[in-house]
Amino acid sequence: MLNSQINQTHSLSNLLPLHKPFMAGDATTHSSSSAYTLAILRQPTATQKSNATHTRSTSVGKIKAISIPFLTKTTVKGVITIQPTISSAIAGVGIGGVADGVSDLLGRSFLLELVSNDLDSKGKQKTVKAYARYEALDFDINIYTYKCDFDVPEDFGEIGAILVENEYSKKMFFKKIVLNNNITFTCESWVASKDDNPEKRIFFTDKSYLPSETPEGLKSLREKDMESLRGNGQGERKSSDRIYDYDVYDDLGAPDLSLSLARPVLGGNDHPYPRRCRTGRPMSTKDPLSETRTLLPFYVPSDEDFSEIKEVNFGARALYSVLHAVVPTLDAIITDKDKGFPLFRTIDMLYDQGVNVPPPDNGLKTVLPRLVKGAVDTADAVIQFETPETIDRDTFSWFRDEEFCRQMLAGLNPYSIQLVTEWPLMSKLDPQVYGPQESAITKEIVEQEIKGFMTLEQALAEKKLFMLDYNDLLLPYVNKTRELNGTTLYGSRTLMFLTPTGTLRPLAIELTRPPSDDKPQWKHVYTPAWDATGAWLWKMAKAQVLSHDSAYHQLVSHWLRTHCVMEPYIIATNRHLSQMHPIRRLLLPHFRYTMQINALARLALINAGGIIESTFSPGKYSMQICSDAYDQLWRFDHESLPADLISRGMAVEDTNSPHGVKLTIEDYPYANDGLLLWDAIKQWATSYVNHYYPKANLVESDVELTQWWDEIRTVGHGDKKDEPWWPQLKTQEDLIGIVSTIMWVGSGHHSAVNFGQYDFAGYFPNRPTIARTKMPNEDPTEEEWQSFIKRPEDALLQCFPSQIQATTVMSVLDVLSSHSPDEEYIGGYIEPAWAAEPAIKAAFEEFRGSLEKLEGIIDSRNVDPKLHNRSGAGLVPYQLLKPFSGPGVTGRGVPNSISI
Repeated sequence: MLNSQINQTHSLSNLLPLHKPFMAGDATTHSSSSAYTLAILRQPTATQKSNATHTRSTSVGKIKAISIPFLTKTTVKGVITIQPTISSAIAGVGIGGVADGVSDLLGRSFLLELVSNDLDSKGKQKTVKAYARYEALDFDINIYTYKCDFDVPEDFGEIGAILVENEYSKKMFFKKIVLNNNITFTCESWVASKDDNPEKRIFFTDKSYLPSETPEGLKSLREKDMESLRGNGQGERKSSDRIYDYDVYDDLGAPDLSLSLARPVLGGNDHPYPRRCRTGRPMSTKDPLSETRTLLPFYVPSDEDFSEIKEVNFGARALYSVLHAVVPTLDAIITDKDKGFPLFRTIDMLYDQGVNVPPPDNGLKTVLPRLVKGAVDTADAVIQFETPETIDRDTFSWFRDEEFCRQMLAGLNPYSIQLVTEWPLMSKLDPQVYGPQESAITKEIVEQEIKGFMTLEQALAEKKLFMLDYNDLLLPYVNKTRELNGTTLYGSRTLMFLTPTGTLRPLAIELTRPPSDDKPQWKHVYTPAWDATGAWLWKMAKAQVLSHDSAYHQLVSHWLRTHCVMEPYIIATNRHLSQMHPIRRLLLPHFRYTMQINALARLALINAGGIIESTFSPGKYSMQICSDAYDQLWRFDHESLPADLISRGMAVEDTNSPHGVKLTIEDYPYANDGLLLWDAIKQWATSYVNHYYPKANLVESDVELTQWWDEIRTVGHGDKKDEPWWPQLKTQEDLIGIVSTIMWVGSGHHSAVNFGQYDFAGYFPNRPTIARTKMPNEDPTEEEWQSFIKRPEDALLQCFPSQIQATTVMSVLDVLSSHSPDEEYIGGYIEPAWAAEPAIKAAFEEFRGSLEKLEGIIDSRNVDPKLHNRSGAGLVPYQLLKPFSGPGVTGRGVPNSISI
């Protein structure tokens, strides 16, 4: 074994002559240069020899030494830090078994090659090679250290890059490489074994360069590195790959398992949609348009897969455990899948006593300590849910009209409420198919509800009427959804009035069923009532609307507008912006873990028969509705917070206002806090962009940036490539707007719709995800009506999710609402490349200071008695946009990225 290792070493080209035969125990460091590649023993730095001419023997110990000229060299020492994987149980220095142990013994762990910024006199790269040798394991921080020495000629020039070859049999996660001449390569990347990928990995220093400023010695490496990430669009991707390419969503269905699980392809003319990362799996035998699925997590480029190095209770791992352990366990013990909760007390028992289940393995209990409790008096375990804060503070908050409306401004989905600007309310759908377009909410109904305040005309003129409008989006799916078992659907509108105290009061709910073959259109308006029957019908109408809002929140406000649309930005960034590009370094923290979470969603959340389809009202049509929303509603130029508010009539442009916009509802907690965060993000982006692009022509002439933005529009969001609203990218202001929007979507937008999920929906009567039964007054039989009259509470409970649906959603929301212990919060961590540039470091510190002030402002707002939408008896303070948080389900904290 040793001989084969030695002979392999000597087979390398340009081997320096040795002064004595190789002895395993004597190999402490290795060094070389482009003219002096591998030397098994380090020679004195002042007496290194040129290889102008040399000879070598093919056998150890018989290499002939010759006389060669002297060159002056400097020894540059390097330290490499490696993060071990969670699954590796490493003893001593052996990382991959016997073969890797021998590699360490011989000092052949990693072959490193420094690259100069300058070319030599012949126009070729100047490089210096050295092998790294294992040094130590720091048990306190769980980091491995390797060291190496480079003998660098004095005329080598500035070091700009390093090439890495992994001699181990397994991929290794490189944290960073630091040289003792104050040069750092921040890697944070997997390096595949050379057995899996013979191409050397390229890392650049922390200094950023625009393409036009790239040093001559690095230009070819800059392009080569990006080419390696683009791939050729062929073949099935392997876990060791780092390929970023595009594909449509053709892997949500599973027709090979059952034709009932076939689903349309999302992406293309029929169902416009953003693109996902290509995996290249074989196509289905039963549906050639669908890609086959796997039981394992879907491929993501290796640098996006942090499952082996993150904390063991990282959200993705916890979510995977819920989907593959908790949910099947609940499914097994709840034998009647259609059984609802017989009493509200039964719902309360989920939090008071929990559900007895067979004892899970220790790993699950470690990952899910909030859910899985040990049972003292039985051999079983208990899945017990924490009481959500909304219910802990006010048990009956879910029942009240004022809370129903308040949560549209300070709840889980503050993205749907819009100003009413035209009357009457009208549908845009074909009346020949869907029935009359005019809403049944009449002027008379409105004025009856706001009698004593003002007329309808005054309310419109003074911007007092607001609504949730899910009529046109849902109506095309009502009849199809009703053919499914255990669910129903309506088109809906919910009208509200802004009171003098700044709070909203519900006026009316309209539910519509379109015509079908045997029935005419059915349309009914419900209002808050003062009789028992009317009051219960009103409560049930609210439950229907909340199921619509829950579906829209999860499918559109959350999945589509954050997770889904970000994936093309991530793919394009890796394909077209070099490691050393400043805009890549600005955006990268906002992409952390997103692709891995998205792949997990395709595996078990948004897939055919997955969590969304089985627990939300639209069922198998959920993702088609999501596609319709993308087609009809999504615009990049409306994704910044100010533009979004203006598009919904919730704000108008006003240069005299602090944020450049004036809110239509002054006490709008999401918008109030969000605008402060948006301003901080945009100011940080402005300082950053203007530093690297002091002149406008630098933006337009940046070839990488131009290709990046072009590919986002024409490929990643190719179904909308011809839309006129796409921003141009010609000036600094254009670039600031684009990157600020991307940063906001990955941080503030996602946090506002994600981390409050358990607090607001963990008690499902507050936000039911599904309405399983139609309204009692929609074409009832005599028996159905009398049953409702006799026990209206039973009708409401039967409309709510079943026991398996409720507990499944609660389990998933518990994980989705959790912050990881190693979360990176916005403004909390300065990237090494930012710290390396004094002007950028100063701008970041200013950004961080703005966010620290934001924390205090939010705290003061939450105790201001004049702000009735965030301060009052039993109200949960609005904290979703507080920048920082501790781990766990806290209902606050803004991570840099969509990391769960």
